[in-house]
Amino acid sequence: MKWDNSILRGYQWCREISDLDMKVRRGRLVASTARDGQVIGVGTGSSSFVGLCELARRMKEEGLRVTVIPAASEIALACASMEIPVTSLLSARPDWCFDGADEIGENGDVVKGRGGGLYREKLVIASAKKRYIIAEDKKYVARVGAVPIPVEVFPQAVHLAEAGLVSLGAVSVILRLAKSKDGPVITENGNTILDCFFSRIDDGLEKEIKALPGVIDSGLFQGYAFEFVRS
Repeated sequence: MKWDNSILRGYQWCREISDLDMKVRRGRLVASTARDGQVIGVGTGSSSFVGLCELARRMKEEGLRVTVIPAASEIALACASMEIPVTSLLSARPDWCFDGADEIGENGDVVKGRGGGLYREKLVIASAKKRYIIAEDKKYVARVGAVPIPVEVFPQAVHLAEAGLVSLGAVSVILRLAKSKDGPVITENGNTILDCFFSRIDDGLEKEIKALPGVIDSGLFQGYAFEFVRS
């Protein structure tokens, strides 16, 4: 039985989507790889939303049958509005996934997490057998580090985590504050986010951050063998 109300009818992205034509083109290319019966992980952000719309279009026009593992609530809501079936990592492993990015280095390092969904994104990405990134050309840089690396932290450990991050070379550690609520951003896991700039981002920094007491995970991705969609 379906709900008979309309609260999600016509669900749209919450902000204007930059470089929309490019994201539609690259999202359509990624969606074209989907096959019947596949489980697909979908990350957060506008690029993921546009790619999801392209999947929904194929499902409507071609009768494609896929299931999505959403990495954030806004993507789960979008799936509900488009009548895309969803599952979780408890029940299935994604055949592949796609996501956006905040910065992409020539060595394959990726920084994500501006939208605050970094931990669940990392779980989906780590679980997938193939990983696509949809991002604007301006996100590609020689080395990542111009944008902060977000670090999800247990709220009572913000001081401990800050000290540990500074010991790893962080030159700036800022508690991310919310724009539409009082106080800090609270993640879907009930944690806070520290946005960190580092003097250097060397190989292995992701693991070093993850090992700090109080840290849940970071938005730095190293060694994930992403396939970058640039057509």
